[in-house]
Amino acid sequence: MSVPPPASRPASTTSPAIPDHHPPVSDVPGLIAPLSRGRSTRLIGQVVVELGFAKEADVERAVMHARESGRLTGRVLIEDGVLTPQQLARVLAERFGIERVDLAIFKIDTDLARLVDPSFVRRYDAIPVGQDGDGQLLLAMADPANMLAIDDVTMITGMAVRPVVAAYDDIHRLSVKLGNDLPDLSDEGGDAGDGEMDLTAPANEVTDLGADDQAPIIKLVNSVLKRAIRRGASDIHFDPSSEDMHVVYRVDGMLDQAVQIPRRMSVGVVSRLKVMASLDIAERRTPQDGRVSLLIDGHEIDLRIVTLPTVYGEAVVARILDSSSAPVGLEQIGMLEDDRLDVEEAMARPYGGVLVTGPTGSGKSTTLYSCLDHVNNGTRTIVTVEDPVEYRMDGVKQMAINAKAKMTFAGGLKAIMRADPDIIMVGEIRDGETAHIAVEAALTGHLVLSTLHTRDAPNAVSRLLDMGVEPFLLSSAIDCVVAQRLARKLCDDCKKPVTVAASVMRDHGFDVEGDVEIFNPGGCDRCNQTGYRGRVGIFEVLVLDEELRSLILRRSSADEIAAVAVRKGMKRLREDGQRKVLLGLTSPEEVLRVTAAG
Repeated sequence: MSVPPPASRPASTTSPAIPDHHPPVSDVPGLIAPLSRGRSTRLIGQVVVELGFAKEADVERAVMHARESGRLTGRVLIEDGVLTPQQLARVLAERFGIERVDLAIFKIDTDLARLVDPSFVRRYDAIPVGQDGDGQLLLAMADPANMLAIDDVTMITGMAVRPVVAAYDDIHRLSVKLGNDLPDLSDEGGDAGDGEMDLTAPANEVTDLGADDQAPIIKLVNSVLKRAIRRGASDIHFDPSSEDMHVVYRVDGMLDQAVQIPRRMSVGVVSRLKVMASLDIAERRTPQDGRVSLLIDGHEIDLRIVTLPTVYGEAVVARILDSSSAPVGLEQIGMLEDDRLDVEEAMARPYGGVLVTGPTGSGKSTTLYSCLDHVNNGTRTIVTVEDPVEYRMDGVKQMAINAKAKMTFAGGLKAIMRADPDIIMVGEIRDGETAHIAVEAALTGHLVLSTLHTRDAPNAVSRLLDMGVEPFLLSSAIDCVVAQRLARKLCDDCKKPVTVAASVMRDHGFDVEGDVEIFNPGGCDRCNQTGYRGRVGIFEVLVLDEELRSLILRRSSADEIAAVAVRKGMKRLREDGQRKVLLGLTSPEEVLRVTAAG
């Protein structure tokens, strides 16, 4: 459609108030009317509970968190795992009595959407998406009460503006899709890759990537980092090859090709990343690792950067840690009620050990932080030693490992023992010395939380015995072991129900009595056509009782411990995965993929 040119003066310079009633929009897929018209006197939290999206206690906790931090209640409800962005959009639509637009199916007028630049979208969480029957500009907004955004878009376009509610992640996904926010990599002119470019940047302070930098390499790196974080990536791989450098994001545990960087620019990109992480740009023969803090879209993000010398040049891997994200409860990460009650009972004890095990990237740290959040009620002193500090928590004394200063897990744990702790969290038990100190702490009146790298819960016992911990100490110190994996979660917007015969499920290792209804992945814009969005935990919870402790004293094998634990009710990883499949949270293929070694 043709876009009306911006007027020299807008028709009205006053902010259009959110009207109590809009004329109905007929036959417009994706534009959804609220249940009731007109602005409601109900608070956001009340609407959340009335719509059945969350329990009142969870909402009240998030509202208090919002008040204490001075942030918007809606955004905190999402960060605390109470709501999804799509649920918040529906809540706001009901709260203000205006239409909600589902950008996944709404036909976007791209000409109108491009009337505002990406900085406008980031600043206001808003983007034009079309026109209604009266010629008013439909402005999709995450916060429809933001009159300043309506004012600005009225000035920019010269059009009468009609706000509609949209999920903020859909708004930014649309902006990225339309915006070409990566610089043109085909430009052969200039000095994008030469060694004389200014690559200096603050090395030991938070770098703000919100402002565009004109240097091509810096702009390229900033764009790659920002796009990865907005996509929800956990890692960024810069992989050199015989021709170009491939940038690959890890999203929901799976690799996703992002962009190719011309070989002539790859050295400059690696140098830029090294400078940001305070690494030696002249050393290209040995691996290096460092960290950098970035400010992106108002969030402080920590990057752990590792360089690896390869036959085609240096590869770089950046692990993304959002230190400003609040930890969520065990229920939000996917732990079902029976397992959650077992873990919470272990954490309620004044002393003992709770271990979380699994391979790298299985979500162990997130589970530990969820446990800490559960016990962080101000009645007990909590001290942690971590590598690195992934989430910052009020009310918790957190220490970071520093190899250069000879600050190790064992050294930090020794210091903690002299600091009057009640609860101790050790990021990882890596060696015999750390294992011995942790076990002694659990036996001397402290609750100890930590992680191990083992394939299942019973093998955690064998691992600690191999580290030299005596069986009589171990059997008394450990109360609960949680093994876990992360499976991709089915996208709620496009998952498809299907009935599967019991024989087919049993052939794939699932124990079911009859035919079952499950969900298969679909594909939509919100999940990048993968059918999956987010991840859910799959757990195996081993609670030690007297019979199991006696097996440890006899140095019984992990298989013997597992057999007794299963007889007493422990669910193996595959079995818990089956429960998540029947609940429609994930697919059988995902469970088989992540529990293949378990």
